Amino acid sequence: MTYEKSCGALVLRRDRETGILYVLMIRHRPGGYRSFPKGHVEAGETERETAIREVQEETAAEVSILPDFRQVVYYTPAPAVEKEVVYFVATTDKATIRPRRGEIAQVEWIPLYKAEQYLTHENDKNVLRAAQNKLKNSPKGWEA
Repeated sequence: MTYEKSCGALVLRRDRETGILYVLMIRHRPGGYRSFPKGHVEAGETERETAIREVQEETAAEVSILPDFRQVVYYTPAPAVEKEVVYFVATTDKATIRPRRGEIAQVEWIPLYKAEQYLTHENDKNVLRAAQNKLKNSPKGWEA
């Protein structure tokens, strides 16, 4: 059994004019499904460092990780491969994003209240729900 670990983030941005809260999603070239930016941990990196780097590499978004949210999912992407993915919630003020060439087909801001219907995988939906629950109880004004 091969073990892989990745880290990523649900990146939030509030539109200053409308007040709508958006979440950043990527669409993968193979399969075309939407998910959240994530990638493999490199030697010497913390989980948070990996998440920030991967979001930036995949989407060009510069983000800050919010405290007190860390959600872990496990799945088997291929036979004899077990994958652990650690997700954080992050924020950005900048709407400008662009996909990484070759790997990512599209990056897009989806209104948070519509986000679940865009996700294919149940693990992603569970992470989104957990983040939304955390944000509802946050005094920082990031609730949907």
